[in-house]
Amino acid sequence: MPPLRERAEDIPLLVWTLLEEFSVRMGKKITQVPRTTMEALQRRRWRGNVRELRNVIEHGAIISEGDTLKVPLLEDVSPELAHPVTLADAEREHILRALERSGWHIKGPHGPRRPLGSSRPPSTAG
Repeated sequence: MPPLRERAEDIPLLVWTLLEEFSVRMGKKITQVPRTTMEALQRRRWRGNVRELRNVIEHGAIISEGDTLKVPLLEDVSPELAHPVTLADAEREHILRALERSGWHIKGPHGPRRPLGSSRPPSTAG
């Protein structure tokens, strides 16, 4: 089965299924999920699988008051930061942004060397 991050279309059904389970277990009746919350859940790059989504929804169900799901982990974060990032992901994004700013020039005075924090040309030793 593909990872959850590749199945964003499955997330709404999973969220409602998990909310049903938690409503019964916690004695709460959560019947609304704000559209922005559902969209943030679908945008998030889930490193784990359904278990990670389950933990986020369970936490939201615990802290929610009333009938609307509240997921502060997603609501207080911009879309770009709505997912955990590995160091490799952050480096890749930084390099891609530097290349985009340089017009995808790799060498020369307009290349991405300075924005990437490099003041000397790459070594040609092999």
